[in-house]
Amino acid sequence: MFNASLKQLSIQLAEKEISSTELTTQFLQRIKQHNPEYNAFITVNEEISLAQAKAADKMIATGQAGPLTGIPIAQKDIFCAKGWLTTCGSKMLSNFVSPYDAGVIERFNQAGAINIGKTNMDEFAMGSSNETSYYGIVKNPWDIAAVPGGSSGGAACAVAARLAPAATGTDTGGSIRQPAALCGICGIKPTYGLVSRYGMIAFASSLDQGGPMAKTAEDLALLLNVMIGFDPRDSTSLQRDAENYARDLQKPLAGLRIGLPKEYFAEGMSHDVASAIEKALVEYRKLGAQTVEVSLPNAPLSIPVYYVLAPAEASSNLSRFDGVRYGYRAPSYSDLADMYRKTRAQGFGAEVKRRILIGTYVLSHGYYDAYYIKAQKLRRLIAQDFTEAYKQCDIIMGPTTPTVAFNLGEKSGDPIQMYLSDIYTSAANLTGMPAMSIPIGFGDKNRPIGLHIIGNYFKEAQMLNIAHQYQLVTDWHLKSPV
Repeated sequence: MFNASLKQLSIQLAEKEISSTELTTQFLQRIKQHNPEYNAFITVNEEISLAQAKAADKMIATGQAGPLTGIPIAQKDIFCAKGWLTTCGSKMLSNFVSPYDAGVIERFNQAGAINIGKTNMDEFAMGSSNETSYYGIVKNPWDIAAVPGGSSGGAACAVAARLAPAATGTDTGGSIRQPAALCGICGIKPTYGLVSRYGMIAFASSLDQGGPMAKTAEDLALLLNVMIGFDPRDSTSLQRDAENYARDLQKPLAGLRIGLPKEYFAEGMSHDVASAIEKALVEYRKLGAQTVEVSLPNAPLSIPVYYVLAPAEASSNLSRFDGVRYGYRAPSYSDLADMYRKTRAQGFGAEVKRRILIGTYVLSHGYYDAYYIKAQKLRRLIAQDFTEAYKQCDIIMGPTTPTVAFNLGEKSGDPIQMYLSDIYTSAANLTGMPAMSIPIGFGDKNRPIGLHIIGNYFKEAQMLNIAHQYQLVTDWHLKSPV
């Protein structure tokens, strides 16, 4: 039951082998049993979840069910959900109960899926280890001494520990793919603009994108079929014809050209990760693919560009948290300005404050041209590098992370080392291209390793086909820590 794929659960529900109420109850019991150890969930509301399950059972009984009807999905606590505490992992929103549903939540509700709970995350999605949450650190279910990755660490942990069949995440610089890699599951960041950002609490608006996390590529396809769609309330939402992202899963890979950026295979990658990547590429060659070396000369600049642009956008987006309309307010203050100062000083954690300060600095008079404008120009050059590379290949592959999961506390005192965790992933956010991570083995201390697959714009179906064909001949995605 807990190891079943979404497709298997959907069949069992359709054939009345189990009801949504029974399935939801079992996962709620599992969360109650194991969440104290992993801290994957911030909020669980059995009453709402079971009411949704009861409604899903009626949909199934009356023949109105879709592929995800009745299936519990964990929601990252960055998506507003009506009647649910929505904290973004911060003290600043520790008392905020959302009065409305995010676009993503609406789409899951319409599909008849069950919200099984809100998952833990780095505060305001700022972090690579899930150590910045006001609600405490999340532990990696493969090794509780290790980080699960971030910022969607709670979501990745929940899926890996079998506390939920699937989960949503958000990805600003790698926050779906990096924790997916470190927890041994699959995760995809779609092309920017495909998934609605309405009701998704903003970190860096030009980089943020929601996406699914699950055990298999096929599961990701089913989730994307629900999550993707135009939303007029999101000014960056793309209006495109609906796609079935599972349509190409069975296509053979003969003739596929896999681009291997020489910059991704230079120094910085650990030996165990490099070995696992090479073994995965051997499997792809057996499946009929060929590998070609490509170059992304500006890719090494992705991290410095990202850490100018993302904090700049964050400093603007987070200015709304001032204690006036909603969220935390300092208990004592002398005047309005003092209330602003104390509310933000007490409500935000250290990493959020660091990024607000950096962002305000790079946007300030005298530094805007030197930092922000230059970063935007480099962002364009990075995108051009990928466009040129795709003239020589169909897909780009490499490591998702330079190492396996590091230990809790290992990098929390060194922000630069922490930021380098996203060295391979942030370029896809800067360009807006789709990218995903799939499990391909284990490295040091038997911790999982992920393969990074980057596609051209709107090539999600092709990427899922490439991942699915690999999973038909390997079993890394079936491995479980529990």
